[in-house]
Amino acid sequence: MKKNFCSLSHIQLAFGFTLLASGVAIGQMRVITGTVTDNTNNKPISGVSIFQEGSDTVATTNSSGIYRVQVSGENSILVFKHPDYPERKVSLGDRVAVDVSLGKENPNAKEKAIEEVVLNAGYYKVRDKERTGSIAKIGVKDIENQPVTNVLASAQGRMSGVSITQNSGVPGGGFDIQIRGKNSIRREGNEPLYIIDGVPQTSETPSLYSSSILPWSSINPLNAINPNDIESFEVLKDADATAIYGSRGANGVVIVTTKKGKKGRSELKLNTSYSLSNIARRMEMMNTEQYLGMRRQGFQNDNVAIPATMYDVNGKWDQNRYTDWQQELIGKTADAYAVQLSLGGGSETTSYQISYGHTEQTTVFPADFRYRTNNINSNFSYFTPDRRLEFTLVNSLSFNSNNVQNEDLTRRSIMLSPNAPALYTSDGNVNWENGTFTNPVGSLRSEYLNKTAYFNNGLNMTYKLFPFLSLKMNGGITYQNFEERSLKPHTMYTPVSGLTSLNSVSSKNNQTNFSYILEPQIVANYTFRDHRFEMLIGSTLQKTNTDQGAIQGTGFESNQLISNIGTAKTKTISDQLQTEYNYTAVFARFNYQLKRRYIINLTGRRDGSSRFGPANRFGNFGAVGAAWLFSEEKLLKDLKWLSLGKLRGSLGTSGNDKIGDYQYLDTYTVSSNIYNGVTALNPSRLYNPNFSWEKTVKKEVALELGFWNSRVNFSGAYYDNTSSNQLVGIPLPATTGFASIQSNLPAKVRNTGWEFDTSFRVVRSSRFSYDTSLNLSIPRNVLVDFPNLEGSTYASQYMVGYPTTIAKVYQYDGIDPTTGLYRFKDFNGDGKVTSPDDNRVVEKLGVRMFGGWSNNFRFGPWSASFLVQFVKQRNWNYNRQMLIPGALSNQPVEVLDVWSASNPGGTYMAYSAGYDPQKSSLHALFQNSTAAVSDASYIRLKNLQLNYRIPVERMGIKEAMVYVQGQNLLTITNYFGLDPEFILTGYLPPLKTYSVGFQLTF
Repeated sequence: MKKNFCSLSHIQLAFGFTLLASGVAIGQMRVITGTVTDNTNNKPISGVSIFQEGSDTVATTNSSGIYRVQVSGENSILVFKHPDYPERKVSLGDRVAVDVSLGKENPNAKEKAIEEVVLNAGYYKVRDKERTGSIAKIGVKDIENQPVTNVLASAQGRMSGVSITQNSGVPGGGFDIQIRGKNSIRREGNEPLYIIDGVPQTSETPSLYSSSILPWSSINPLNAINPNDIESFEVLKDADATAIYGSRGANGVVIVTTKKGKKGRSELKLNTSYSLSNIARRMEMMNTEQYLGMRRQGFQNDNVAIPATMYDVNGKWDQNRYTDWQQELIGKTADAYAVQLSLGGGSETTSYQISYGHTEQTTVFPADFRYRTNNINSNFSYFTPDRRLEFTLVNSLSFNSNNVQNEDLTRRSIMLSPNAPALYTSDGNVNWENGTFTNPVGSLRSEYLNKTAYFNNGLNMTYKLFPFLSLKMNGGITYQNFEERSLKPHTMYTPVSGLTSLNSVSSKNNQTNFSYILEPQIVANYTFRDHRFEMLIGSTLQKTNTDQGAIQGTGFESNQLISNIGTAKTKTISDQLQTEYNYTAVFARFNYQLKRRYIINLTGRRDGSSRFGPANRFGNFGAVGAAWLFSEEKLLKDLKWLSLGKLRGSLGTSGNDKIGDYQYLDTYTVSSNIYNGVTALNPSRLYNPNFSWEKTVKKEVALELGFWNSRVNFSGAYYDNTSSNQLVGIPLPATTGFASIQSNLPAKVRNTGWEFDTSFRVVRSSRFSYDTSLNLSIPRNVLVDFPNLEGSTYASQYMVGYPTTIAKVYQYDGIDPTTGLYRFKDFNGDGKVTSPDDNRVVEKLGVRMFGGWSNNFRFGPWSASFLVQFVKQRNWNYNRQMLIPGALSNQPVEVLDVWSASNPGGTYMAYSAGYDPQKSSLHALFQNSTAAVSDASYIRLKNLQLNYRIPVERMGIKEAMVYVQGQNLLTITNYFGLDPEFILTGYLPPLKTYSVGFQLTF
């Protein structure tokens, strides 16, 4: 297989050399200039999109209405588009200067004022009207000025088919994003491909120590990008859009494009904001009287005298004291401030943009922990006067640091006894209450710190050999250095434990990733009468090196030395790894349009990856997409009420290589055993030369409609994706010495669903406008096939014909009215309720429907917007994590509805302090029964914003705006728990945030 790699590399080198060595030819290019004005008042119109019919290059008028656009060929037609005016087409002839006036929108006119939206499909751009694939996009207006540090928070509820869940409300926490469902059985196999300014990013988890504070923290690559630097955020979903990314496109592709400079005089912008945050929802817990009554009843029911160690109820702790621990431990108001300064401008041949942003956030925990980000983004573009050579250089540099304690206090804030002692003594020291109190603020003496240094460089060059043929070279470099440190001094534990600094632990982990990519391409487009052809041929060469090392030190002479692991008594290297990932590919795209009505798009890619075994290192992926613009047919073209009618569909394959490096190789781990004075090695993984990638076959059909000059727009899509060749651990006989081997199993996961998007431009005038839009997604996930599932270790997790997010639970049959004990269905009738015989009820966890309703208003200098997010889902409720009612843990007030002789219809079993084995066993069943799963649907006012543009024309300021904004302001739900949006229970939920800011432009 090495020979195959070399052969493909030779092809790439030859291809690249051909691009660089190609000669210069002179094409028939010319530059058209002019001014666009309003025909009612002759005032210049800014923001008009101008392009040559059949071309993807779009120019825009500046604030003076001036434009400059390059065209080619004879008999060219220029198209002028603006959302407030009818579209106008102008035949150029031999002119090079064209002034155009646009008339106000006429609702009865046939001219279709379709806002010209150009989508970034990665390797190419396509006008929204002509796309054959499924691409969702949000722009600057949906992103800027929001009180978030990751653009994924801005995207929640705005895109159909894109489900985003925030993992934690701790600053710097990650997000779980699923594009059209969960394709892989492996949790880590469902991340999309992230591309920032043309450069693919790694999304592997570098963290080893953050799980207790940041669940499933992937240190998302988008944390490194300031949302205010983002121009557009696109998601590629179907086969037509993702197949060109081959083995990395199965889970969708997220494309982030940062802002670029625009032609015109230089603009200096200052944007600053201040925010306050707190938890959005709280649980109503028992007060001291209710809690102590529950505890005493529990001991009485168990026929057990209250032990001397039960300080909460035996009188050692104040029986009248009450503390709202949610307020004390997670109730602090976190604040944040952000400032961004940018400078941008351009001329006829150059444009530039440079920005600096700084944000700083505190937490709701009772200590001064902070998350800091510093971002520098620069973009420089150069064009030759004839526009034959284009050159763009993008650089992003960020430094992030997150300093928090080692433990999320959310769970303890709910469970801690309401009469527990004060956190601090009168002299300000941590109160251990003479060794009777495990004080939660002891964890605040621990420390978790991670720092990320990130650099992303993208270089794009285009040279037009002929009007119809261009050479392109895309390249990029990504560097990321991730450091994390965990400090656990002995002082975080009660002094009666007898621990000293010799028990203190210091851990450190460092991971460095360096990657480069080169992608030479040939792009051709040609128009002949009613025919338009576009072709793209390219190649990819990417290499990623990863170094990771982790060390742990235990025992220090003093805690003052804990930050220096070198001074530890015992040092253990827990992880030391160096990997190299090589990726190579050739790809192509062919697009054909007939009469601008019939469109077909073909894409293909052949990938080679060093992550797979020699027998399956290469794979082929491809797709076909087609569209029919039936609104352009003669019978429909003159219908004044129909602006757009398009039917499109796609079919193709893409892959998934998110498995980490060297998984196919046999590996060894260092043993703690010594043989003949030599440290032994233990085999830890078996060699599998047939290890290959997962494959996904994607199908889609869609209908897009626009009515009354695109005042009303609708699109509906149905998709059907089937993923096979699943990467799982296949069980092995015990005689092999291995529990399993990583291999490909012919298991199949199918994701189907409906997606609907609609928008309505209710009013749009010079003084007032109102737009509204709604998106709705109805996904369905099913495990279609899993050979020999019943005999595998996965039998308890999955069932054929059900979603991959199921939970097998016991059927809860309520409370026996005579005994007050929980009852569960005994399916096999053996008189016992045990697993796996009786946990047969299949609960379908996860999202069943989601979407968002967005509204935008403008009245003179005022503008406002709000977004309502809604999710229909089932998930674990608080019954899953609660201790047995009556034990040493506070409970929600709902637990007051307990069975008794006077309340035989109570919701909860008679209290127990945990000393009754029967009740303890029943409670364990209760936690894993249908009682612990419920509806977790919610409707949330996700974002609310109000802006006011201050009239500053006479003050030497170009623009000034003040704004107020809210995030997660209101949640409507019947969910029994802290918050219905979570991945794992017990972690801090998303916060409610209020923000105020101002923006100045000079």
